[in-house]
Formats: sequence, structure tokens, C-alpha cells
Amino acid sequence: MRAVQVPTPHGPFEIVDREIPQPASGQVRIKVQACGVCHSDSVVKDGLFPGIRYPRVPGHEVAGIIDAVGTGVTGWDEGQRVGVGWNGGYDGYCEACRRGDFFACSQTQVTGVSFDGGYEQFMIAPAQALARIPTKLSPEEAAPLLCAGVTTYNSLRNCGARAGDLVAVLGVGGLGHLAVQFSSKMGFETVAVARGDEKEPLARRLGAAHYIDSRTKNPAEELSKLGGAKSIIATVTDAKAMASALGGLGVNGRFMVVGVPSVPLEVPAYLLISGRRTVMGWYAGTSIDSEDTLSFSVLAGVRSMNEIFPLESVNEGYERMLTGKARFRVVLKVG
Repeated sequence: MRAVQVPTPHGPFEIVDREIPQPASGQVRIKVQACGVCHSDSVVKDGLFPGIRYPRVPGHEVAGIIDAVGTGVTGWDEGQRVGVGWNGGYDGYCEACRRGDFFACSQTQVTGVSFDGGYEQFMIAPAQALARIPTKLSPEEAAPLLCAGVTTYNSLRNCGARAGDLVAVLGVGGLGHLAVQFSSKMGFETVAVARGDEKEPLARRLGAAHYIDSRTKNPAEELSKLGGAKSIIATVTDAKAMASALGGLGVNGRFMVVGVPSVPLEVPAYLLISGRRTVMGWYAGTSIDSEDTLSFSVLAGVRSMNEIFPLESVNEGYERMLTGKARFRVVLKVG
């Protein structure tokens, strides 16, 4: 089979031939059809996680078909359409798992980091990591929903807002363009916040009822004029941009951090105390959260805007993603 591997930290992508792997107990083999290229793949490319074993095949937005089933696997059969996201399984017996917080497992596995991911024609995945893909989604449509999609969908359904509440999405990019759609389809009065006015037409087409150009207007002041946001979903990776919107939270509002800035986020204590406001992070989700995301996307008509590249063009696709030029997700067509 063909695979794209990173030989060493900071090493180039290598397109290599490998033996097709065999699933062990509790695992399945997936014939990969499509795999999203996510910014988090840089943790493998640049060696940002401790303990990564190289060479490693990245990719945690995987859509394909079960090709073989290992011993001890129940509920999954050859020929099923499945996806695998960031969460690549959990031990089921640590304290976090025993309390139902599987995402926080002390032995959690990350797809494409702990084991080889979807930048290859066949991959092995733990059965715990599998999500069913609805027939109405193509592999290319499904792939980005298994990371960018579940991250935004899952944070929104846990943000404390009810239908009709004001919810702001900070950033209209790879995560944000999905968050605006999910927010609107969930019945929230959606505010898109982004730099420049060129994204306003797109944001409104995606379902935003309001648009704030953060280059010319103060996001906190504009959100306050609208009555204050019940929640702000921060999809950007700029800590200053996040801080500029914090003051737009209403009473009991939640600021949901899903983007990862490279510097600490500054949060005024008085802002939290005076309105009983909360700043919290949100993890993407486990396999059942991914499955919920896929199902809701079909139900509500949410789709990722993708640029498709063949596996052999991985360098071009990765560069489009890394430089922010992609509109808005890059997907490798593998099958």
C-alpha cells in the first residue's frame, strides 16, 4: 500500500510503500477513502508531543470502510462505512473512564500520533475509536467533521445556550465556518466575528444573523449592544483576539475555548466575578460524539467547505492548510 510518513521530527513527508497491516485483537483494518489535513497534524510533523515513535503516519480525520475485523470485536463488520477522529480509544478502567470522562483517560490514544493515522491506504484502529458514517455523506464530506466538526458541534451543544439565545462564533475559518452553521441550525441567534468585511457575505450565507468586523469595531462592545452573548465559541488561535471578545459575554455567559493560542489568554478577574461568567476549554469528543456530529450534519444540512488533493499531493495540501490559504479544510482523497 501507499503511505505518507514523517520519518523524524521536522522531517519531510515521505511517500512510501508498506505492507498492508493486520488487525490485532480489539482492532479493525480500515480501507481509507479520505483523510482531512488538520493543523493538529503539525504535532507529528514538528515533534510537538512527547513520546511519538517515528516514522509516523499522521491523520486523524479518517473516513473509509472496514476491511478486516480482529478477534474480540463485536458490533462492527466488514463493509461498514466508518470514521476515526482525534480520540483513538481509552483504557476503560482508569479513574476518568470509571467516571464516564473517557476523553480524559490517563492512557488515551490519539489517532495519527499514538498510532499510524489516515495518510495511508489502509490503517489499523481500535474498535473503540469508530464512528458510523451516514450513507448521505461522501468520504470527503465526512472526513473534516471527525475533528473540526465534532470540536465545534460538541462545544456548542455544551455551551449552556438555548434556542433563541445569542451565541457568537469568533473566527470564520476552518473551525469557524462549521461553528456558524451548527450554531444557526441549533436555533441560536448567531453572531460571526472575524477580521475584515470580506467574510460577511459568506458568514451570512452560513447562517449568521449578525456580523462583526473586528478590524473596525470592538467585538465586546458590539456584543454588549446586542444584549451580551450567552456563549462565545473561540475558534481562533490568537489570544489577543479572544481577549477582545471576552467583555461581550452576558450574565452567566460561557467563553468556550476550542482554538489553541501559542501564548496565555489574559482574563480579567472582575469580568468573571461581576457577571458570574465562565471561561472553559472543550475537548473535541470521543467516537460517539463524532457519530452524533455526522448524524446532525445530515439532519441539518451542515457541510464542510473543502479543497480536495490526491494523496500524492500531500505537501501542497499541507502547505495550503498551514498558511491559512485553504477555504476552508483540506482533504486528501486516498481511496
